[in-house]
Amino acid sequence: MKNLEFYKLQAQGNDFILIDVRPYRGRGSDRLYKRWARQYCMRKTGVGADGLLLIESSKKNLFKMRIFNPDGSEAEMCGNGARCVAFWGYLRVPGRKGMFTFDTVAGAIETKVTHKAQRPFAGVGIKMVNPIGVSLDMPIRVMNRVVKVNYINTGVPHVVVFVQGLDKIDVEAIGRAIRFHKKFKPQGTNVNFVEVVNDNHIKVRTYERGVEAETFSCGTGSVASAVIWALQHADNRSYKKRSVKVEVTNGEILRVIFDKSQNLAHNVWLQGRVYFLYRGELNLTAFK
Repeated sequence: MKNLEFYKLQAQGNDFILIDVRPYRGRGSDRLYKRWARQYCMRKTGVGADGLLLIESSKKNLFKMRIFNPDGSEAEMCGNGARCVAFWGYLRVPGRKGMFTFDTVAGAIETKVTHKAQRPFAGVGIKMVNPIGVSLDMPIRVMNRVVKVNYINTGVPHVVVFVQGLDKIDVEAIGRAIRFHKKFKPQGTNVNFVEVVNDNHIKVRTYERGVEAETFSCGTGSVASAVIWALQHADNRSYKKRSVKVEVTNGEILRVIFDKSQNLAHNVWLQGRVYFLYRGELNLTAFK
């Protein structure tokens, strides 16, 4: 391989490089993919992205998605990345009417894509894996103070912290301290800071593990924040169906829809716009 075709997509400012490695079967390796992620995701010297999406073959479904972070680590799941993959799959595999299933390390993902011809964006919904490992109001010591946090795994681990004055929060400093806290070792955690607007509208800023910085948005973090908010909101515990608007850093809205019973959430859907930006080729010899 001297040149490698790639696609660039973004969802709510969460941007990704996507490479279909199926044509190069047998010529790639995890070590190579990790190197690609570190090189190509760099903002100054590479294409620049929050993550590298790889499309591999699947025996069960249309294909398999893998996600590598800019530091070269592999994540089990990425909500916005999966929605970008869903739009790419819709454009590349005609005749499925925007509804198909693909695999991830965290489990199978169902898609619903609504797209009008010639538009560079689509409304994309994905059915997430059911959240697990919910733990509410855990006290931990961070930066010489005790903070109550909430934990949930929405395909990847997330901590949710409710705050006031979200715009003034030092997301990178506090987020990094929680991400590497001994409570969440060895895998660490993503960290979401959440301000409540009303019963069905929250604002979220996220520190992403693997990116090791704040990103414009995080799909699994939006789901984590919405579900934790619903589980904690005692006045609405009797409501089985919930729809929560999640406003991310760039001002766009994601919608999280799910069924709720006691401290469980299931049939979880993440919905929002996805933009196809461009297609190009990487010169592999330049990155040896």
